[in-house]
Amino acid sequence: MKKISLIGAGNIGTILAHSISRKNLGNIVLIDKVDGLAEGKCLDLSQSLVIDGIDLSVVGSNDVSRIKDSDAIIITAGIPRKPGMSRDDLIETNFKVMSSIGEAIKHHAPNSFVICVTNPLDAMVWSLKEVSGLKKNMILGMAGILDSARFKFFLSELLQVSVCNIDTLVLGGHGDTMVPLLDYTTISGIPLKEYLKLKNIDQDPIDKIVNRTRNGGGEIVALMKNSSAFYSPALSAIEMLESFINDQKKVLPCSAFLDGEYGV
Repeated sequence: MKKISLIGAGNIGTILAHSISRKNLGNIVLIDKVDGLAEGKCLDLSQSLVIDGIDLSVVGSNDVSRIKDSDAIIITAGIPRKPGMSRDDLIETNFKVMSSIGEAIKHHAPNSFVICVTNPLDAMVWSLKEVSGLKKNMILGMAGILDSARFKFFLSELLQVSVCNIDTLVLGGHGDTMVPLLDYTTISGIPLKEYLKLKNIDQDPIDKIVNRTRNGGGEIVALMKNSSAFYSPALSAIEMLESFINDQKKVLPCSAFLDGEYGV
């Protein structure tokens, strides 16, 4: 059984633990600096697994050394956005958090596969790689899956079709620089531009959807006031984790290090 460590027992970390257990992906270690928080949540989760007949180890701790020999680590620790804040406003505080976590990975789990969810994403992935010494193919950031899901959802609302019939990708940074690939978006195999013509829909609502996608996280923060999104980021990270654990060979949009690829 794989060992999966989750650093951060907030909303995203808790949903990650729940989803991992339901998918039976591995034994779970949940870490949080707040004394008793991870332990309490894991005790509750462990008791819920009995009802479903799932037999997994789910352990909570405030000791980051418990990540030792993890096969995979997902990092959600750090401060979330509040209304009026951009992801970049988090950089100073969360950089310190990532530096500490990177050192822990370096000493206790140097061979683990790491997924970072903490914002500002690209900067946090870079800092983790620099501090931990992980190989570039062993650390990724969760961004494109979530951004693509938001774009797909907004398109499905506009076009009144199932999200299952929409194939699209959003690449680029996790913020204003993200790029929804309109030319590569299809509806049941029909290119988006052709589908819009068939439905007599002009470009304006599509442009609005692109902008809404870029501000997708901020829209949720503004509505919730004291929290940021957690269901969709958690499940996006789960898709990455499941692909790694089960060697599914999926092509997924992620924050990754380039070394000359695509001329970068």
